[in-house]
Amino acid sequence: MKHGKWTYCVDLAPEDGNRKTRRRGGFATRAEAAQEMRAVLNGELRGVYEDRRMTVASFLRQWMAAKKEEELAPNTYAGYEASVERDLIPAFGHYRLPDLRPKHVERWIAAQRKAKRGKVTVYRIVSTLRNALNHAVRSWGLRYNPAKHSVPARPRAAERTCWTPDEAATFLCHGAEHYADQLTDLFEVMLGTGMRRGEILALHWSDVHLMDRKLYVHWTLAAIDNSEIHLREPKTEASRAWISLSPRGMATLHRQATIQMNTHPESWLEGLVVGRPDGSPLRPQWVLDQLRKQTVELGLPRIGLHDLRHTAASIMIAADIPIAIVSKTLRHAILAVTIKLYGHLLKDSADRAVNALARALDQAQTGQLRTLPRGDDDLPLAA
Repeated sequence: MKHGKWTYCVDLAPEDGNRKTRRRGGFATRAEAAQEMRAVLNGELRGVYEDRRMTVASFLRQWMAAKKEEELAPNTYAGYEASVERDLIPAFGHYRLPDLRPKHVERWIAAQRKAKRGKVTVYRIVSTLRNALNHAVRSWGLRYNPAKHSVPARPRAAERTCWTPDEAATFLCHGAEHYADQLTDLFEVMLGTGMRRGEILALHWSDVHLMDRKLYVHWTLAAIDNSEIHLREPKTEASRAWISLSPRGMATLHRQATIQMNTHPESWLEGLVVGRPDGSPLRPQWVLDQLRKQTVELGLPRIGLHDLRHTAASIMIAADIPIAIVSKTLRHAILAVTIKLYGHLLKDSADRAVNALARALDQAQTGQLRTLPRGDDDLPLAA
């Protein structure tokens, strides 16, 4: 005992042949020190040590510090940070980490549902807690994950709104007639290639190969809280790929290249295909605002920037482009992703497939009937 505080000291099993002593102090009573020592010995025996002085708040902040060292997408880390600081620490931070129970998590979820909190938001927050506590279990700091079975079912994604080819053409014609700016060209390329929002906003002229009618997706743009901009490589290997350009796409990029060549001939080749006058990227929220402004002017269905990609996919599928080619064009990692997103659009294709199968069987059956030998039953009856 020192200055009214209690300390425990215990020898732990050697890992490298040398005795290891654990000494911890600062306990208010002897009982608290003894309880912690028993927990250490129990953890040494079972391979799991639950630090009873560790709060959920301090653990989550340690976990976030470790996450910051990983090569996460900036918006992924920002999502984790928002869940931890805005929700998880206020709700569970005061608990000792070993004392957190499933009932605490379930009670919080019930309160969020009662408050009409968004299902997707609640799912993401609890998923973050589960991921963090999984780390504690894997590092032998927790016996079990109290949030393991508490994560609600992943909400089904809302069906995306897509424009018809006529609506898309109306939008592009309106932009060319009344705006004729770089956003008009941006929307043209997005609808003509199915590129993602971040990919087109991060596209550099050095990755555009007009002579080959191709461009290469080398970078993507992520915006955090609609203000902090990051350029990074795409998350998947499939996304880093060549994209073919149609004659429309070629004409669009030629026009934009000519404009920039005339305005800043010495530096345009090193810059972005679309960007601010100072060369910095456009903010995605501003681009979305301009899209919706023009959409309202035309009375078209309200859509988001990513819906332009879905519109491109739906037009390809409606034109009977094989789903495998659509998947390759959209640069999905696996075909199953394309089918999951656009399977509902394949209904007419499925009808045509079974009808083609029926026609083939009908033709084959008709051919067989014509070649069957005629027996006595086929002879005409005597008068």
